[in-house]
Amino acid sequence: MTKQTIGAVIFPGFEMLDYYGPLEIFCVHNDVFEIRAVGELTDPVHASSGPATAPDDTFADEVHYDILLVPGGRGVRTEMHSPSFLTWLNAASNQATLVLSVCTGSLLLAKAELLDGRNATTNKNAFDWVFENAPNVNWQPNARWVEDGKFVTSSGVSAGIDMAVYVTEKLLGKPAADHATFVCEYMPNTDPNNDPFSILKD
Repeated sequence: MTKQTIGAVIFPGFEMLDYYGPLEIFCVHNDVFEIRAVGELTDPVHASSGPATAPDDTFADEVHYDILLVPGGRGVRTEMHSPSFLTWLNAASNQATLVLSVCTGSLLLAKAELLDGRNATTNKNAFDWVFENAPNVNWQPNARWVEDGKFVTSSGVSAGIDMAVYVTEKLLGKPAADHATFVCEYMPNTDPNNDPFSILKD
């Protein structure tokens, strides 16, 4: 099977588990997935909790990614107003076969004019704020993750791991997804409508 390239987007203030949680699932099948960190510049990018990640690619490299992964985090409040970030995200998403987001990463997709009229979800703690900033999206308040076309958006933080398990099964089959969860010793929530944290938005 030809390797599929995952462009895992980093920006200052990204949430670590949003990012590395799903990647840990995908990296079990590194014979299929090539994971590359992509940032706007060449400098290492600090997560919201401090540790930095060095990009493999920059926006200027214009690399084509089969799959995009967009995390959330405190830095979303800055990047949602960045024309250079949003322009790149729109172009890269239009080229990709699948576009994944975790937490408030879905707001970045919305601000890049990719989710208007689509079903999507986000972190329930930030649900009302996200809705106010992107009212043209059909935000789903009770969803662990939502798939609409090539966009798969997940709820907050750890929900991205469940989404990655789902995407692995979608692309490689259930045995591959089961193997990834076994290697990671992770018990996934396999029901996208089972969202125990949706009550937090009320």
